[in-house]
Amino acid sequence: MRQVDRPPLLVGCAAGFSGDRTDAAGPVVDTLIARLADTDAGTQAVLIFETLAERTLALAQLRRRRDPDSGYEPLLDDMLRPVLARCLANGIRIVSNFGAAHPRAAARHILRMARELGMREPRVAVVEGDDLSSPEHADLLRQQLGPQFDRLRIVSANAYLGAEPIAAALAAGADIVVCGRVADPSLTVGPALWHFGWRADAWEQIGRATMAGHLLECGAQVCGGYFADPGFKDVEALESVGFPVVELHADGACTVGKSQGTGGLVTEATVKEQLLYEVHDPAAYLTPDVAADISEAEVNAVGRDRVSLSGVSGRARPSHLKVNVCHEGGWLGEAEISYAGPRAESRARLAADVLRKRLYSLDVRVDLIGVTSVFGDDAGRLLATTPDGGARDVRVRVAAAHEDRAQAERVGREVTALYTCGPAGGGGVRSSVTQRLNTISCLVPREAVPARFDMVTA
Repeated sequence: MRQVDRPPLLVGCAAGFSGDRTDAAGPVVDTLIARLADTDAGTQAVLIFETLAERTLALAQLRRRRDPDSGYEPLLDDMLRPVLARCLANGIRIVSNFGAAHPRAAARHILRMARELGMREPRVAVVEGDDLSSPEHADLLRQQLGPQFDRLRIVSANAYLGAEPIAAALAAGADIVVCGRVADPSLTVGPALWHFGWRADAWEQIGRATMAGHLLECGAQVCGGYFADPGFKDVEALESVGFPVVELHADGACTVGKSQGTGGLVTEATVKEQLLYEVHDPAAYLTPDVAADISEAEVNAVGRDRVSLSGVSGRARPSHLKVNVCHEGGWLGEAEISYAGPRAESRARLAADVLRKRLYSLDVRVDLIGVTSVFGDDAGRLLATTPDGGARDVRVRVAAAHEDRAQAERVGREVTALYTCGPAGGGGVRSSVTQRLNTISCLVPREAVPARFDMVTA
């Protein structure tokens, strides 16, 4: 039977990655406020923003190198400013990993924002301990990565922390908890630990809360985003797709819906797709908090845009934490040119042949967008065996990576030269050179990465 010792916890998600829509938080907060008014006393609400991906932290570290006061989510102001006052006025806590490479700078930015808005100063906590890029952690990483470690030009190294420091910060009175690299579901598990008072080894409940967090973590995906396929999986008003709100109960069971007055949909199908998203072993979805098991999970519609998740279980958490190490990987040169009209594909193929011969010293990939690109291969074998189909609108893309930036820059120059040195009718050249970031992962003992939280003042 469901435990009834604590009212539900409401968790809304307003971002699924860095660069997500910045107007999602308003409807989510409106929904949380309305739900708080309709639920039992003691129900609490949390707004989460999930803004980190595998390489986001490395990009943030590069920004921090250029500006010591940066390194956090660049859209923080756009995301948070419109809803900060309403969240504080209605007791809605905010938990996010938008601290990225510099949680303290993000916290200071939030405090400045509150002053500019004429609000009371919120209690802002930062969760730290994930950053392993400093020299003091070199031996730890070297033990895991071996001799290759000393050859790497490391940009970032971050452990995936769990929910406990988030829960501790909320218990200490934080209105806002700013994290760096924590596991995505931990943004939900932390508030659940705090609200329900679960022990850190309540594996069943934590496993269920982890999968609730997993449904939330990608933002609009569970509400029809990244789902729509016209004529097969139709989604209405995708341009205003809603973001998810979960009702989490004391036993860890949950119901997922979406923000009110928005497009999209929440159905058994959208929930099942998100439930399986990025899950390698359904019986052992490993996070810093638990090994969650969805092999017996059940998904059931319980109303319009309301779906329940049950049957999830959990086992003891792993003894080690995952660490992502991002390092410099040279430079990537890219350039494109278009061909249109009669025999456009033939001219595009000739341009591709010219580029391969001119850039013979580089490892070049050439795609014909509109003919074969997504399904193509770096060696060009698929393109070579695909006959000319007479396409009349083709864009040639060429790319090459090299440790020397000057060599990568040759790609753009050669494509630009096709204006007058290549086939007839080429146009619309664009080129770029970007620094490449490569990623490797390893595991480190949990006890080697002590997580902590700290309250930040202006």
